[in-house]
Amino acid sequence: MRALRICVILLAASLFSGCGYNTLQRQDEQVTAAWSEVLNQYQRRADLVPNLVNVVKGAVAAEKDILDSVVEARAKATSIQATPELINNPQAFQQWQ
Repeated sequence: MRALRICVILLAASLFSGCGYNTLQRQDEQVTAAWSEVLNQYQRRADLVPNLVNVVKGAVAAEKDILDSVVEARAKATSIQATPELINNPQAFQQWQ
């Protein structure tokens, strides 16, 4: 009876010792696949950075052109545009004022 019990325990131990191996392998593959997805997302973001830089450069160039135009128009509007002919002619100068 004791020998039978020892045989059953040894048989059960040998059956249960290998049952977790496949689970561990499957979980390891799942972790590897999930990490690959993380790396893919990082690479996709890194690939989008040059496009973002180009968009920002274009926006900066457009803003610079607009600002230059506004500054030039403001300077032209506030400057005195009196020609020598205007200054030498008192009637035209009076009308200009």
